[in-house]
Amino acid sequence: MRVALMVTCVNDAMFPGTGAAVVRLLRRLGVEVDFPEAQTCCGQPMVNTGYLDEAVPAVRTYVDAFAGYDAIVTPSGSCAGSARHQHGLVARRAGENGSDPGLAEAVAAAPPTYELTEFLVDVLGVTDVGAYFPHAVTYHPTCHSLRMLGVGDRPRRLLEAVRGLRLVELPNADQCCGFGGTFALKNSDTSVAMGSDKVRHVRGTGAEVLVAGDNSCLMHIGGMLTRQRSGVRVMHLAEILAATEDEPAAPAPGAAR
Repeated sequence: MRVALMVTCVNDAMFPGTGAAVVRLLRRLGVEVDFPEAQTCCGQPMVNTGYLDEAVPAVRTYVDAFAGYDAIVTPSGSCAGSARHQHGLVARRAGENGSDPGLAEAVAAAPPTYELTEFLVDVLGVTDVGAYFPHAVTYHPTCHSLRMLGVGDRPRRLLEAVRGLRLVELPNADQCCGFGGTFALKNSDTSVAMGSDKVRHVRGTGAEVLVAGDNSCLMHIGGMLTRQRSGVRVMHLAEILAATEDEPAAPAPGAAR
């Protein structure tokens, strides 16, 4: 199986350790994964803001960069959701207005895009990935992974199989953290209020680490945790799953400590 990593813009720019963790994890599980250097943005920021025409070049670059692979894996429910649900919308519009008549066919022929936990559980058929992380952890299910992709309990099953990890229940876990991409910029007061509620619940668990499958949400929540000097650090799920006794996980740059 030829597998490609779609690292995402946020991870490439701010959290490169997450992409590296995905590669270490998959290679440990016997999967050879490539990193196509032609990849750029999946186009989600433009689509979410209503600029479908402006998203056409990003979607075209996506399908061209990952052509020929059997699967695309990304450590982001948000970007996986964009590829699976938004690229078709952009492609149909591009066909209707003539900006890229062949895009719909290219999108239809593109390899499937999987969020990391979907790939591990559904494609590889594993929940115990050989990880070791001796800390109390609470899990935040991000909106796109929960609602758009329906990842369900896959992340929890993976975390429960990590040796040494104690998984603590997060109250009101299914409530949005308030980031929402451009929503946080357009509606900052509401975003901060939602984030404050999430942080209060996180701190109430007594967990040492907050984990999620999207660094964008962790960036939002982690910033508040840091400003409150909570002592709770945030980590992407991939970094915990990649951790072993020989290669312990380290907090991402800018994570709450």
